[in-house]
Amino acid sequence: MTDTSSGQSSGPSGDTAGESARVDRRKVREGLVLSVKMDKTAVIGVIERVRHPRYAKTVQRTKRLYAHDESNDLRVGDRVRVSETRPLSKLKRWRVVEVLERAK
Repeated sequence: MTDTSSGQSSGPSGDTAGESARVDRRKVREGLVLSVKMDKTAVIGVIERVRHPRYAKTVQRTKRLYAHDESNDLRVGDRVRVSETRPLSKLKRWRVVEVLERAK
């Protein structure tokens, strides 16, 4: 019984050490605001540069991310940083972290 109790005591201490060393694995992206027509939601265009598998040319691909904007203060053309979060609606999986540059 002392072996199992010592095994259990080392388990939680191992977990706490793992918790403190755990890194944040949420993705962070930067993009331009494309649309703000929804309430508390902004559509963000994120440009991804990938290398074509056959022709080895760099190709730009745009992804449209639906991000939560609590204060409704974004405007079309703003550069923003978004972070991955839990599902907030059917399509919303991102939230606006900060506005990097305002639209002119």
